[in-house]
Amino acid sequence: MNSEKILSNKHNLQVLYEDNHVIVINKRPGDIVQGDKTGDMPLSEVVKEHIKDKYNKPGNVYLGVVHRLDRPTSGLVVFARTSKALPRLNQLFKDRDAKKTYWHL
Repeated sequence: MNSEKILSNKHNLQVLYEDNHVIVINKRPGDIVQGDKTGDMPLSEVVKEHIKDKYNKPGNVYLGVVHRLDRPTSGLVVFARTSKALPRLNQLFKDRDAKKTYWHL
């Protein structure tokens, strides 16, 4: 059995939902949501590359991290595509209006 993890990249990114304000990604185990001291490519940057390529956007792409999942964990990660959506989505999580389900196998 191959123990090497397949990490997300712009070619294999699993986009489950996307509109003008939000993008929802299926995070693979081993993906890191935001950059850290390891210097590994974070999922947030992979998603930015996806948006830049898909919409042929010049310059920088805005992407707000709404919440995180631990590196070994898989699951859905919500990102804000606009600066207006980010505080609204953050408030949903803060107020616990976003429903989360955790499964342990």
